[in-house]
This record gives sequence, structure tokens and C-alpha cells, in this order.
Amino acid sequence: MARNPFRPTAGATPPQLVGRHDIVEELTESLEDGPGAPGLLSLFTGPRGIGKTVMLTEAGDAALRQGWVTLSETATPGMVMRLSHATTRALEDVDPSAAPRRSITGLTLPVVGGGITVSAPPSTVVDWRYDLGRLLDPLEARGSGLLITVDEVHSAARDDLRDLAATVQHLVREGRTIALAMAGLPSSVSDLLNDDVLTFLRRATRFHLDDVPLDHVADALRETVIANGRTIDDDALAEAASATGGYPFMIQLVGYHVWRKATGDRITFAAARAGVPAAQKRLGSLVHETALADLSGVDRTYLLAMAHDEAESSTGEIARRLGVTPYYASTYRARLIAAGVVVPTRHGFVDFAVPYLREYLREHGARYEMAGRRTDGSS
Repeated sequence: MARNPFRPTAGATPPQLVGRHDIVEELTESLEDGPGAPGLLSLFTGPRGIGKTVMLTEAGDAALRQGWVTLSETATPGMVMRLSHATTRALEDVDPSAAPRRSITGLTLPVVGGGITVSAPPSTVVDWRYDLGRLLDPLEARGSGLLITVDEVHSAARDDLRDLAATVQHLVREGRTIALAMAGLPSSVSDLLNDDVLTFLRRATRFHLDDVPLDHVADALRETVIANGRTIDDDALAEAASATGGYPFMIQLVGYHVWRKATGDRITFAAARAGVPAAQKRLGSLVHETALADLSGVDRTYLLAMAHDEAESSTGEIARRLGVTPYYASTYRARLIAAGVVVPTRHGFVDFAVPYLREYLREHGARYEMAGRRTDGSS
């Protein structure tokens, strides 16, 4: 039996990158153009499951194809120290004779992200900048450069992000061939860009990732299925593509479960109809539950009020349902937009940013209503 080609795991590279080729092309051209090219400083934003981590991977792959070195990290405390040690290891690979010998000066527990968080003296950032220059010397001599990617940017790592931004800014001013690509939820990115010390990042090319057109989804699903030894009926393909809503993570979930429900080498409409509900259920536990957990009780109450509508919601009607003034309700509307949970559709109207969140809230509304009452003072 052919192995399931779809990858419904957070951050996993899908079998096909759907609807993002223009972005990859822009990044690739910036790498080719070198210092001063706009794509060498990039920020990817969007709701959970929209493909931000995948885009960082694509940026890294594009850099590697051009002979660049890539350092990849997640924005958790200790990030700069980890990048410093990664720079030393990269320098040993590129130019062993130039690599300094370093020792760890201290350890801070608990462990962050399954690794070691290293505390360093204030000179560490200066040392790291110096080592980056030593790494860039041989890279630039051979016509390449260095890309740093940082995922899940968040205010919890604000100090590290300030050090990172300051270091990259200095190197950019020196005309070094360095690129920085970062990704995070819209609210986290906006919070960081409002930091007076991180103004350098406001110059970044910002890519807000949206849903993928359904015709592109259908093409990608069909091509993936055929490339892996099966066929898919036209009505099954239409059902599967429509069920994704153009949401990249849902493309993988639907593809995975429709593939599982098929027998033999043909995916029928019956297999698609059986696979879609399984994908929707999995989306709830992987995406909706996590997104709602990060919100305050009042934020969730606003979403529950939206869930009564079949499509877009009037912000004035939401305020009436909540029994509050439109001004009061607008505060939470703005926070939910910044968090990537809802999107404005036209003046005075909003809708859910993630597919099937409405249905999930209807099914689990009682639980979130109770949680809202327990955290009634949340803001």
C-alpha cells in the first residue's frame, strides 16, 4: 500500500507548497541580489496553521540552494546564546582554522524547548557579532551569505530579540551579506514592532499569509495524489478542496484523512465525504483549542457571540448580544484581529479567520461559557 503523502503536523513541510510561489520567488531574488535587497529582512505573519513555519523552511532551502549558511532558532529565552554557539559550529565547518574555542559560562534551568538555556555575560552579544563577521568573511568570499530564521517571535523573548535585531542591524549597516527571516502571530509581531528598541524590524518586508485559492488547492491535491500512485474522482476532489477553505493546515488534514478513507488506488466521493469530518475534528483539537486557550474570557465570549451567525457578524450586533457598548466591544474586536482569530470583512463586520471555528464553538460553547464566567475579570 502506498504511504500517505500528506503531512498534517505543525511545521512539517507539505508535499507541495501551495499558493506561495510568488513569495518564494521574491525571497530567492533578494538572496541573489545581496545586501540592500528588501527580502533579506522578512516577517511572516498570519493565524495558526497558515504556514508561517513552512515559509521559514522554504526561505532556508532557498538560501541553501545558493550556498548560504542558515541558522534556525525559535524565539525563547536563551536564543542569542544558542545562536552564538551555532555560529561557532558553522565557522568550524566553513573555516576550521578560524573557529575559536569556547566554553559554556553557566547554565540556567529549567530547560527551555528541550534544550539548554545558557546565561552569558554582557560581552556575549559583542562576541557573537564578532564571530558572525568571521563567519561572513569566507562566505562572502565565495559569493554567498548567512540567513538567520526565527520562529514563534513573542514578547517572552523580547531581550533576545532586541539583541538579535541590534546585531543584524549593525551588520546590515556594514554592508554584510546577512538575511533575517522571522515568523509569528500578528499580535506578537505588532507588539514587537511597537518596541522602541526594535524599530529596525519595521523596515522588514512583511508577508501576511492568507488562505490559498481553492483552484490552487484542487490542483495541488490532485497532483499529490497522482504522484503517489492513486487517482481521485472529480466530485471527490471538489469536496476535499472545498472542505479545506483554502487553509494550508487543513489542506494537509483533509488530504491525509481522505487518503486514509480510500481503498485501492482510487479516491471516491464516499472516501472524501468520510475523510472530511475526521479532518475537521482533528483541526479542533490541534488548532482551535490552542488558539482559544491563549485568549481571555471576554475574548472567548466575543467569539461565542459571533458563532450565532451563519456568516460574517455585525460588530454592532455583537455588542448588543454581549450587553456592552460598541466602544467596549471594539477593544476585544481589535485584540482578536491582532491575534489572527477574526478578520474584518467590510466596515462594521468581522468573520472567523480559521475555518470551522464557528462550528467548534457551537459544539463546545458550554465549556467556554463556563470558563468565561470563571475569568470574568480578564482583560
